[in-house]
Amino acid sequence: MNEQQSALESRRSSGGRRGRQSKRAHAKINRVPFISRQVTTYDVLNEEGLSLIERNADFILKDIGMDFTDDPEILDLFRNAGADVQGTRVRFDPGHPRSIIQATAPSQYIQHARNPENSVVIGGNNTVLCPSFGPPFIHNLDEGRRYATLDDFHDLVKIHQMIPWLHHSGGVVCEPTDVPVNKRHLDMILAHFRYSDRGCFGALIGSERAQDSINMAKILFGEDFVDSNCVFYSVANTNAPLVLDVAMSGALKTYAANNQAVACTPWTLAGAMSPCTVAGTLAQVLAETLAVCALTQLVRPGAPCLMGSFATAISMQSGAPTFGNPEGAKMVLAAGQLARRLGVPFHTVGSLSASKLPDGQAEQEATMGLTMAVLAGANFINHATGWLEGGLVTGYEKTMMDADLCGKIVDFCQGIDLSSEAQAMEAIAEVGPGAHFLSSKHTLSNYEDAFYQSSVADNNSFEQWSAEGAKDAAQRANVLWKAHLQNYREPTVDPAKLEELEEYVFRRKSEMPDQNY
Repeated sequence: MNEQQSALESRRSSGGRRGRQSKRAHAKINRVPFISRQVTTYDVLNEEGLSLIERNADFILKDIGMDFTDDPEILDLFRNAGADVQGTRVRFDPGHPRSIIQATAPSQYIQHARNPENSVVIGGNNTVLCPSFGPPFIHNLDEGRRYATLDDFHDLVKIHQMIPWLHHSGGVVCEPTDVPVNKRHLDMILAHFRYSDRGCFGALIGSERAQDSINMAKILFGEDFVDSNCVFYSVANTNAPLVLDVAMSGALKTYAANNQAVACTPWTLAGAMSPCTVAGTLAQVLAETLAVCALTQLVRPGAPCLMGSFATAISMQSGAPTFGNPEGAKMVLAAGQLARRLGVPFHTVGSLSASKLPDGQAEQEATMGLTMAVLAGANFINHATGWLEGGLVTGYEKTMMDADLCGKIVDFCQGIDLSSEAQAMEAIAEVGPGAHFLSSKHTLSNYEDAFYQSSVADNNSFEQWSAEGAKDAAQRANVLWKAHLQNYREPTVDPAKLEELEEYVFRRKSEMPDQNY
């Protein structure tokens, strides 16, 4: 028996095609805690263009200024730092916020997870993929669209924990609408700490909820550790144009004072919340980011901060937000360049879609958004999975379809393998002209992991696809998220710490009446 026949016999004895499929389905994926990109960024602006945007941002901050509302302490911080403060309006001399940021803000930092193997390095050539954030509704093929509950929140955290291509547990993966608004943050933080051992967000709205998050982190990690290390990720969204309100600034101050990361992120829909041009929107985004990042450093020099950008265009016919558009692609690519020049990590968004269903529109828009964010050199990509209906919905099937896209991105970011085995010179010599590589020694020894294998796509013949139920991608994704829930195992957590966390949540809930505003 020759080598090829022996290999074929071995494959038959292992169960043939079905056996290999089963083996792949249960194979342990060699996941990494974050992406270390081996591919370069894509720059859309030259030096002249970048300098122009920066000058325009300086003009905005000096001649127009930015409002910081309902927080006199912030105004005092800016005034004492040398800014011009008139009422709630703060103006800066050109280069002033940039100098504050560059003096103390770290270019790279670690967010520690309760499982040290899942800690992430944010900055440099690293990228962290994070699930969807904020939707009040969920959608799945079994139930359709409905309000999300705490059970959904728990299930989504568990599903995300099982996805090897995600690196972060996220934050408000859906709004648990069956819990009072003023108490939800407690249940959500507890769920992340219990059902996931990856890093997560703290609560974002207001200083009180942020402080609850810090208090719970101190129970889990220890007070001294939290003061010296980043264990939470947070976002401070501006009310574009050029306003930061107390709901965001209160949380920002709490996190920055406790040495926790804040992604300073203008939330802009071009044509409504910023100019209907890419260049105008970029100048406004940079101006707002500079002012807010500078604030984090005035609260506590050296606290991690990121330049954030959530910028897309509206439909000029309806006024609705649109995603996966070329304008948004240009904005994120240029914003990445501006962040690298500023010297802080870059935060942006990924698999966004206005589609109501996990369909072709959803994945076309998601692919454009996530790919552009990676090529922009983003260090943290929020909404990498699950987003539907302009952010109103977290889709269960969309989560699995996006997760497959994330897997492709992880593989793409590894760059091209130039090892001796990958060069395959011996294989080419073995096969020679006019033959094929299907049964070559090189192919037989590498076929299981030679290429990325999609968890969602069907590449079989029409006849086999029909025989297996003629399922589309969403139907196949429906099976996958259910399998993740079935196979989920709760990561180990110190029982005493979990009990203390549960007691804290119970006590805090009992201290305040239910409010749904």
